[in-house]
Amino acid sequence: MEINKGCVFCLNDTEPIVLEGKCLVVCDSTPSSEPSGNALGMSVRSGTGRVAFSAVRNTNHEPSEMSNRTMTIYFDQILVNVGSHFDPARSIFVAPRKGVYSFCFHVVKVYNRQTIQVSLVLNGHPVISAFAGDQDVTREAATNAGLVIMERGDKAYLKLERGNLMGGWKYSTFSGFLVFPL
Repeated sequence: MEINKGCVFCLNDTEPIVLEGKCLVVCDSTPSSEPSGNALGMSVRSGTGRVAFSAVRNTNHEPSEMSNRTMTIYFDQILVNVGSHFDPARSIFVAPRKGVYSFCFHVVKVYNRQTIQVSLVLNGHPVISAFAGDQDVTREAATNAGLVIMERGDKAYLKLERGNLMGGWKYSTFSGFLVFPL
């Protein structure tokens, strides 16, 4: 890593990103020195610390006694589960370390004329919600995304806060990843 004019450069020719007059560079290596001056730096070691998941509903959701009691939205196909921190049986993500995590969801309602509210729940408390409630369409989605700080062991999942688990739900998605550790 070289330091040049207040910006940090990686030996692998990664270009700096300028944010409000400061440089931010993420290196896919161990830096040889700490950032100084106006530089903010972070090292990411290849093959370690990677956390990401993406799950979908591949079939229509048939409400079960469990899903009606918890109102948890379950996903039946895992596309990505790097680090294996998404539990497919419970459709819950468990944070492996403290950090900033990004989540997004897209929950489809089909032929369901009622309003639904879907929330990203963190440790039992809703933190991000989305609504779908147009009475004149046959397909609509509640969609949202955001960043949250999680501690090691914190749990995140999707919950239906309003409406019911009747109807399609096919093609719904839930994804998340570790942006950076704290």
